[in-house]
Amino acid sequence: MTSSLIWTGGEPITDYDVAYDNGGAIPGSSTFVPRWKADAAAFRERMAAGGRAETGVFYGQKPRQHYDLFKPESAPAGLMVFIHGGYWKSQEIGNWSHFAKGGVERGFAVALPEYTLCPDATIPEISQEIGAFLDHVAARTDGPIRLCGHSAGGHLVTRMLCVDAPLAQETASRIDRVASISGCHDLRPIMRSGMNAVLNLDPATARSESPALLEPRPGINLLCVAGGAELAEFRRQNALLANVWHGFGGRTRAIETPGRHHFDVVDDLIDPASELVAMLTDVEAG
Repeated sequence: MTSSLIWTGGEPITDYDVAYDNGGAIPGSSTFVPRWKADAAAFRERMAAGGRAETGVFYGQKPRQHYDLFKPESAPAGLMVFIHGGYWKSQEIGNWSHFAKGGVERGFAVALPEYTLCPDATIPEISQEIGAFLDHVAARTDGPIRLCGHSAGGHLVTRMLCVDAPLAQETASRIDRVASISGCHDLRPIMRSGMNAVLNLDPATARSESPALLEPRPGINLLCVAGGAELAEFRRQNALLANVWHGFGGRTRAIETPGRHHFDVVDDLIDPASELVAMLTDVEAG
């Protein structure tokens, strides 16, 4: 019998902090957030000047249960949602506003929700908040709903595709396309990192909140995107979910963008001509 190597993960993971440390793996990583913050503020200013921005809209009672909504020049063809990452414990929507640009210019309203961070909330509670946000914003908008999220946000948008997702059936039925960008789809390895002191994951919760271990709703359309220069664990997590959920009969794809790393793989959201934005805003294709 002859055999050929199909895939290898390389050497076993011995340091889970290093395996998931994007900042430590990307040269100049400290420059990204200040740049995002400035670009986001400029985008909000332009949109507000044109009467096309609603900021700080509350969907719940807690301080971080709010969202920003950016509108196209004409009636929206649908709603696109972008959920930021930060390992469920950092970041804020004020650093990400400009990533709505591609969707807005393609005729979609784009909403960016904030959510309570760990340790003030557990990951199951954050999932509940995202479900509540989606029910709230769905009631304000017409047309299809498209979700995209980065890193921990990739986890949260795919969590909303699961059969036990914490949102109304009417809302779920309108979500017809999802893009997970560098998403975390199996939380069990992350539980082995030092950040779990803040996330407070236990084995049962890690399993119950991992999309890769859950069943998707019928008829999903999922794109998983990672950078070709990302850490090995993010490339593995990217391919993992598309592989597993394909077995449930869903339409799934996993792609890698050559040369992109964890902090610039999201840049395609700014470009209305990018394939990623086209997938999220096309109202003709299935």
